[in-house]
Amino acid sequence: MPILEIVLGPGESVVSESGQLAWINHNIELETSTAMGGSSGVFGAVKRSISGASFFMTRYQSAAPGGLVTFAAQLPGHITQVDIQEGHSYMVHQDGFMCGTEGIVLETGLQKKLGAGIFGGAGFIMQRVRGNGTAWMELGGEVFCYELQAGESLRVHPGHVGMFEEHVQMNFASIKGLKNKVFGGGLFLAELHGPGKVWLQSLSVANLAAALSPYMSVEESAAAGAVGGVVGGLLK
Repeated sequence: MPILEIVLGPGESVVSESGQLAWINHNIELETSTAMGGSSGVFGAVKRSISGASFFMTRYQSAAPGGLVTFAAQLPGHITQVDIQEGHSYMVHQDGFMCGTEGIVLETGLQKKLGAGIFGGAGFIMQRVRGNGTAWMELGGEVFCYELQAGESLRVHPGHVGMFEEHVQMNFASIKGLKNKVFGGGLFLAELHGPGKVWLQSLSVANLAAALSPYMSVEESAAAGAVGGVVGGLLK
């Protein structure tokens, strides 16, 4: 469960979605608003929130040397740092953006319905991270980085697509064969075509939720039964 610890000088700042903070020291001042980098006002916040990001962003700025701000990963995995320049951007999975320096812009990059069997009906969503600065992404589980050459491609279950350079081409292909579709664990695979870098993750929020759901159902049923028994006893 990695922690991202950033030490800021006077006047330096980073921006994250509201609610991402782990801890700060006394030198950090907080400001929450809808603006972030080149994305300003309510319109930018609406575009950002479509990707599942929060409507409000929080800026952490140091008022003195040694300003400390930390963010905690939501899942076991890795935190990846990328330096971004104008004209270059990254596509990141829905929960991937952790924080960025001033000048980083977070917005919706891709939204596609793939059926209830993959993401509980929520669809496949990716965030676009662009601008000019440094950003930190959270990727779940083990991370595998591939540099695809022109003409090379990978077919990946959508839940394992962590991040890729935006000039990598992605489309979706239906799995062939009726038995594969019914019993293969999903109807679609993401096709990633080079050239460019691709980061794949072994763990996603959706996969973790699916793995835990049978146990959650048992607990919820037991709790519901206990409550029903108590209520029934009171009524009698």
